Amino acid sequence: MRILVTGAKGMVGTALVNNLKNIRDGKNKTRPSLHISEIYEYDIDSTLEDLDRYCSSCDFVFNLAGVNRPENPEDFMKGNFGFASTLLDTLKKHDNKCPIMLSSSIQATLAGRFGNSEYGRSKKAGEELFFSYGAEVGAKVAVYRFPNLMGHSRPKYNSAVSTFCWAVANDQPFTVNDRSTELELLYIDDLVEGMFDLLEGKEQHCEFDGVETVQCDSGRYCCVPVTHKVTLGEIVDLLSEFKQQPVTLMMPKMPAGSFSKKLYSLYLSYLPPEKFKYALKMNVDDRGSFTELVHTEDCGQVSINISKPGITKGQHWHNSKWELFIVVQGHGLIQERNINTGETVEFEVSGDKIEAVHMIPGWTHNIINLSDTENLVTVMTCNEVFNPQRPDTFFEPVLPIC
Repeated sequence: MRILVTGAKGMVGTALVNNLKNIRDGKNKTRPSLHISEIYEYDIDSTLEDLDRYCSSCDFVFNLAGVNRPENPEDFMKGNFGFASTLLDTLKKHDNKCPIMLSSSIQATLAGRFGNSEYGRSKKAGEELFFSYGAEVGAKVAVYRFPNLMGHSRPKYNSAVSTFCWAVANDQPFTVNDRSTELELLYIDDLVEGMFDLLEGKEQHCEFDGVETVQCDSGRYCCVPVTHKVTLGEIVDLLSEFKQQPVTLMMPKMPAGSFSKKLYSLYLSYLPPEKFKYALKMNVDDRGSFTELVHTEDCGQVSINISKPGITKGQHWHNSKWELFIVVQGHGLIQERNINTGETVEFEVSGDKIEAVHMIPGWTHNIINLSDTENLVTVMTCNEVFNPQRPDTFFEPVLPIC
């Protein structure tokens, strides 16, 4: 399959082209039915000769080209409707009836606050042009009215989310006029997956009740069904939380598919290189060191423990707290004793065979570095973040100290 992407250097075009290349090159194997041989990238620096050549041989067109912020409002129609006409005329010239996708906007509903939008009128005109073209030549036309898009794009341009992410990540001022303003957001990765669905003929269809999307089996429009409705206040509060993570170590809740998970990835993409790395507090003594790595609200914390040769650490028990010890380097011995029954167990552990060992509530435990020369490095996970006011940690040797 040879695919033409117009607007290939925009936010959506860049993400789509990158991921089409992953399929073409065999790096993404999640879509085995897609076989891509060529990707034609058309953008503002391309020529009409390029467009002519691409239209003569392409098997699918993603038309993402458009104008968002022209200097003159009348340029909306020229940029959005005008180029669409050129594209369709060029396909007709070569009698190429391949399927074609149009990136439109929810503003094309011309409903509510979009009722007097030059941008919306230009998008609506482009939609009707595409529908007419499909009926005339018998080509499959897929028109998507995208809501607000959420991906890495130029800040202070056409995405409030991108602007907020950039500002927070780079310690720049920003203004939120109304925290209660609600946005419907489509994340770029979900959009790309929707485009792959379209290539496979599995696209979702919809109609519109005002600006609301109503999914249906045979709607005139196509849609990507995974969107998120959030307020500006919720967005900036999450971003503030993300910014504090290197200080607090607290990783925000990010369930699979959640808005917070997607926003956190987008936020990280705006970090300046000097913030890619941050220091962690190492608690160092003559036995080695202990460093907390990550805290979570639901699953406790993860830490790294380094024991010097011959050193024993631990020698304590917990009521409800439990831990996992995972030795990743060195050679050690873990000992545990039930404080009520006296039952004991031992586990010899090594970074050459990585295993996880539970520290059970009610069992006092330790970890001994058996090496005379090598540090013992252990990843430790715990079901709660350490609270010095309620440590639930009580000293007691596993074996009698002679």
